[in-house]
Amino acid sequence: MTGHRSFNGLRQGMSAERRARNADATQSMLQEMALHELRQAREKSQVELARDLHVGQPAVAKMEQRADMYVSNLRRYVEALGGRLEITARFPDASVTIKNFGELSAGEKAGRGVPASPIATS
Repeated sequence: MTGHRSFNGLRQGMSAERRARNADATQSMLQEMALHELRQAREKSQVELARDLHVGQPAVAKMEQRADMYVSNLRRYVEALGGRLEITARFPDASVTIKNFGELSAGEKAGRGVPASPIATS
């Protein structure tokens, strides 16, 4: 195939400075992702994630399209991908990790009127 080179071949021809710039750009892109992009980057399908969350695949699809959801549902989604959710408030002079979004036990959920369903759909 004339004119076609592998990506590894192209990379080998790049200067160290350009490879470093590309690595920095890649890291920047990985800093902000939509949920479906995060799931794809973690190499999981909606079906696999739904199985881990004990919900149907349509619930995962709906969750990925939502602009607003319960923090507990977002936490479960991230944990099912192998991560840990942290919520940080950023101010001009400091950043603060908010820690009162800890996982509630089933007894605490029942006492506070929190929906018992694994994924809220409204």
